[in-house]
Amino acid sequence: MSIESLPGGDLIEKGLRDLTEKRETDEALLVSIGASRLRHEGLPVPGNVFSDPERRLYDRLAREDEDSAHSRYNALVRRLVSFENALECVGLSTKT
Repeated sequence: MSIESLPGGDLIEKGLRDLTEKRETDEALLVSIGASRLRHEGLPVPGNVFSDPERRLYDRLAREDEDSAHSRYNALVRRLVSFENALECVGLSTKT
C-alpha cells in the first residue's frame, strides 16, 4: 500500500522526504508535529524531526500571508489527522 493513496498522504510523503534531507518545509514540519503518532502507527519517521514544529509551521505560513495563516495552519493539521486516522484504519501498525 502506498501512503500517498491515503487522505493527506501526498503531504506526508513529501514531508518524510524533506525530513530525510533535513529541509524545513511546511510538509516536514507537519510530519514533525505528527511524528509520535505516525511512528506509533508503524510509519518510519526519521529521527531528526524539528523542535517546536507547531510554532515554526505557523510562522512560515504567516510570513507567506499573515491574514490566512491561521486557517491554512488548521487545514494542514486537519489533513495530518485525516492521514493518521486512515493509517490507523488500514492496519499498517506493527503494534502487538
